[in-house]
Amino acid sequence: MNKRLAAVLSGTAVLVLVLSGCGDDSEEKVNDWAKKVCDAAEPQIQKRADAQQAIISTAADGEPADIQAADSKAFADIAAADNALAKAVRDAGVPPVENGEQLQNDAVKELEATAAEYLKLKDQIDGLNPDDQQKFADGLQGVADGLKKIETMDQEALNKLQSGELGAAMAKQPGCQRADASSPASGSSASPAA
Repeated sequence: MNKRLAAVLSGTAVLVLVLSGCGDDSEEKVNDWAKKVCDAAEPQIQKRADAQQAIISTAADGEPADIQAADSKAFADIAAADNALAKAVRDAGVPPVENGEQLQNDAVKELEATAAEYLKLKDQIDGLNPDDQQKFADGLQGVADGLKKIETMDQEALNKLQSGELGAAMAKQPGCQRADASSPASGSSASPAA
């Protein structure tokens, strides 16, 4: 009986050692995954920040043709950035966390869906006639409504990806910091999708 108890206890001790070793290894794997995503995300986050700033600055005092050109380019840039972010999440592999494959798949789908919506807005703004100011203004209202739709799109998967263990690891990575327009990435908010 004592031999069996000793065997069980030593087996338990080995299991504890293995699990504690896995904990350290797991954290390292999560950090490695976050680094892969964030290194690829950094230029895309910057591209999004610059595009959003272009929309804001042109809207303030731009002529209709300038607004149309700036918005069209910005929407194309944001769509390209979102698709590149989706690729970065996909290429990094399955996150080494519970339900990692589901988190990855859902985040990629959300990013691609957002990119598709921005391309629809690009087509919408490209279709406006800047020579007719009233029609152009009415059309811009439709574009603004489209932007509101994108803002309210379900971002649950991206929020999950940016929370818990993965979120903490991503927040530490310089590449996943919120970018200021036309400057190197800076700040403290992990936001691959912001």
